[in-house]
Amino acid sequence: MIAIIDYGMGNLQSVWNALDAYAIDAEIINDPDRLKEYDRAILPGVGAFAKAMNNLNSSGFTEAIKSFVGEGRPMLGICLGMQLLAERGYEFGDSTGLGFIPGEVKPFDLSEEFLVPHVGWNSLEYSKDHPVFDGIKKNIDFYFVHSFVFHAEEECVIAKCDYGGLFPAVVAKGNVIGAQFHPEKSQAGGLDILENFNNWDGVY
Repeated sequence: MIAIIDYGMGNLQSVWNALDAYAIDAEIINDPDRLKEYDRAILPGVGAFAKAMNNLNSSGFTEAIKSFVGEGRPMLGICLGMQLLAERGYEFGDSTGLGFIPGEVKPFDLSEEFLVPHVGWNSLEYSKDHPVFDGIKKNIDFYFVHSFVFHAEEECVIAKCDYGGLFPAVVAKGNVIGAQFHPEKSQAGGLDILENFNNWDGVY
């Protein structure tokens, strides 16, 4: 069973709907004490890094998530949820992240011809294999909406996207993985990723 973490900043229903389309058992939870009841967890997110971390900290989810990950259970961060896996973020100030994956979240540094936020469909350039991406075709596009970029350590980068230059689009370390794009909005390819996550034992 997958927990979809509700900390007040995510398009929770669309994630649940995507999982339901593949008959994957999932529940949206807003009580951090319940997180320990689940095998896997998804941290979605739409909005600003600083506010998101404030919500996680004030709700008690930060410690619950750290305990969950510390037990080796698989965690998937989506969009802002991926960025929160970082050590620090600089959106509306300097904020400490969850710290699961080394790196920092900073705004795009693009020429004027590239609009921010980055919105639309883009393909990935893979540098490493990962169980969550097993069987995913290499030439398909995924849906992105974001203004900040997770500058993760290179050893943790699974795939990059080219938008005015390459940036990390999938990061992973241990039993934690993050996707900058929205798999729940990325048609069949995105749903396949969610299905792979549901089958992943957290070993990487």
